[in-house]
Amino acid sequence: MSHIEQAEQQAELQKRLWAVANDLRGNMDASEYRNYILGLIFYRFLSEKVENYANELLQDDDVDFADAEQDADLMQDLKDEVIDVLGFFIEPRYLFTTMVKKINAGDFDVEMLQNAINEVQNSTLGKESENDFKGLFEDLDLQSSRLGNTVAKRSELIAKVILSLSNIDFGEQDIKIDILGDAYEYLIGQFAASAGKKAGEFYTPQQVSKLLARIVTAGKDRLKTVYDPTMGSGSLLLQLGNYATIGNYYGQEINGTTYNLARMNLLMHEVSYNRFDLRQGDTLEEDHFDDLTFDAVVANPPYSAKWNPDDKLDDERFRKYGKTAPKSKADFAFVEHMLYHLNNEGTMAVVLPHGVLFRGAAEGKIRQYMIEHDNVLDAVIGLPANLFYGTSIPTVVLVFKKGRERQDIFFIDASNDFEKGKNQNNLTDENVDKILETLEKREDVDKYAHRAEVAEIVENEYNLNIPRYVDTFEEEPPVDVDKLVKEMGEADAKINDLQSELSGMMADLVATDPVAQQQLEAIKRMLQ
Repeated sequence: MSHIEQAEQQAELQKRLWAVANDLRGNMDASEYRNYILGLIFYRFLSEKVENYANELLQDDDVDFADAEQDADLMQDLKDEVIDVLGFFIEPRYLFTTMVKKINAGDFDVEMLQNAINEVQNSTLGKESENDFKGLFEDLDLQSSRLGNTVAKRSELIAKVILSLSNIDFGEQDIKIDILGDAYEYLIGQFAASAGKKAGEFYTPQQVSKLLARIVTAGKDRLKTVYDPTMGSGSLLLQLGNYATIGNYYGQEINGTTYNLARMNLLMHEVSYNRFDLRQGDTLEEDHFDDLTFDAVVANPPYSAKWNPDDKLDDERFRKYGKTAPKSKADFAFVEHMLYHLNNEGTMAVVLPHGVLFRGAAEGKIRQYMIEHDNVLDAVIGLPANLFYGTSIPTVVLVFKKGRERQDIFFIDASNDFEKGKNQNNLTDENVDKILETLEKREDVDKYAHRAEVAEIVENEYNLNIPRYVDTFEEEPPVDVDKLVKEMGEADAKINDLQSELSGMMADLVATDPVAQQQLEAIKRMLQ
């Protein structure tokens, strides 16, 4: 399949999947029907993974997976081997294709799908993959009255969606580009665009993810471990795999629904269960990876979130800074956490609001320590406003590296480089390339970039506000006073001529009605 054919297939798949999603639009809002559509697509994906792999294993046995249930011993051996490789198992009676046959035969109800989902998780109990599949479908609430007030109505709606999904060709099994995984990512982005303010909780726009991913993978073909402490749907983690070979993915997410979505997303992109370790919990309160450091750390944390700084100076992540981030703004707490988990050869990139560059008090002290004592801040990149779902504020990317020998910070002001979108502004590939090429060269560019030595930072009292280092001021062209006076005189003369002409026209007007005549006289007096 050529690149053009893959792109066409991808676009058609995206279009049809979004059309299926709209079958549920009238019943519930985007955040709810997202869980059903993505959950059912994921179930079909898991089902086909098992069915295809099982049939490969059965090639020499002259039996199809659908008929293997007739031999209990064969089925048990098959189950053990499939779980060992895939981490889960789906019995033939619960396959997606079986559901389709049941629907077409008029013998389907929603309880059958519920049992199938339960069995996926049950198949992992006591196995290495148990934690990776635990609660994975808990947001697919098949008992919800939003689907219908009766089992029959719920079954009818879910059956309609299943049949719609079954009519979509997800592509060849061995295609090089993961078309289905990318389509799944597309749907997540579409739901984010429909979700308003809450969208930022689970999705970082693709172009921003691409920028961060290319920054931390620059010059590296392979990264053993990557980590996102506020991973959302996992889109930022997955972008890293487009630019380097990734050994293992690590991530944490506080929201349970989004945590489930991230696990589904990685599996849909063919990241095996034994290559990721994703946890649910508050990153600042429950550090599930306390003893680990990573080759690359990326994040788009919630901006200026509230947190509890009490007793945090007893925590190894925050202790050395001597101050904690204020309770109303956890931005630097996330930065400190990420630095703690970055290994000495790694690179870290984080998206934050501009306030981290110049706010004083405790944040100023933390910023000073990172620059003066640790020398870890490598670059500051200003992004355009209105790039993110749910907020229009401009943001900044901070790039950190440990073990730096250079004693400077590189500033880029990319705030004016974007493509205007309907609801959000967008970074183009050209915008991203320009940022990365400038960052690599590390040379001053008029009104765009500046390499600041530490002495310059100190002179600015560790205030990193970008306009202090990159002058983007555009002078207004000088005013030609003589020309302006001449134009004003010409305008006055034209006004006088028009007024005289109007007065002459009014003088010729005559009204026969007394009231109209009074009104006309009043207008004539106004024009005198």
